[in-house]
Amino acid sequence: MNRSVAAFVAGVVFGVGLIVAQMTNPAKVIGFLDITGNWDPSLALVMGGAVVVFGIAYRLSRRRSAPLLAPAFVAPRQREVTAPLVMGSLVFGVGWGLSGFCPGPAVVGSTFSEPRVWAFVAAMLAGMLVYRLRRPRMPTGAAEDSGAA
Repeated sequence: MNRSVAAFVAGVVFGVGLIVAQMTNPAKVIGFLDITGNWDPSLALVMGGAVVVFGIAYRLSRRRSAPLLAPAFVAPRQREVTAPLVMGSLVFGVGWGLSGFCPGPAVVGSTFSEPRVWAFVAAMLAGMLVYRLRRPRMPTGAAEDSGAA
């Protein structure tokens, strides 16, 4: 199977999973994140299911010398917790908590013609562009070495 076809199929399966799990519904996500109010624990089951599937797939992958569609497994080499990592995590978490949108579900949700989602995706893309224009230039190959790829 071609890598592009595999990526497309994986993306469709992921998108359908996000829709079925209601991760594209900001009210559902905010209900899950609101642990001091009217908490909705149903998304914990979604996360638990994802952890179980990943755990099984990871164990099976350890038996292979290489992935099916790549010459080798690639793991991040950088293990330090850095200020940019912490800041990025904070921005991600605050944005998710305030809007109810995570980037993946927002992209999937943008296909449902809801202007609020389009505004979030536009802001997300603008933020990515600003970061790309303002970040310090890395030497060639640095992104792969840092695990950022």
